[in-house]
Amino acid sequence: MRVILAMTCILALTACGGNRNSGSTRGATGDISRACLAADRSAATTSLCSCVQRVANNELSSSDRSRVARFFGDPEFAHSIRISDTTANDAFWRRYQSYVSKARSQCG
Repeated sequence: MRVILAMTCILALTACGGNRNSGSTRGATGDISRACLAADRSAATTSLCSCVQRVANNELSSSDRSRVARFFGDPEFAHSIRISDTTANDAFWRRYQSYVSKARSQCG
């Protein structure tokens, strides 16, 4: 269960796989990029994490980006948001899923 949770929580990273279309890594540093690199996953390269951050910068608010960054180190936090029954968390999760989809297409 914990492995499934971890995979769900860092879906943006694992779904992107390689980094074929990310472009320059300049200007794409932030909480998500740092958390991505610190997660020490085999797919976590500087260019991939930068791409994932760049998509987040374009798609998510700063508070949403902070939440997503926390997912890398605390998968149970992500799970609690996903199963939460509040309107705010449901809206966040929809934004997160949209972000993940865009990160897949732009970074993968």
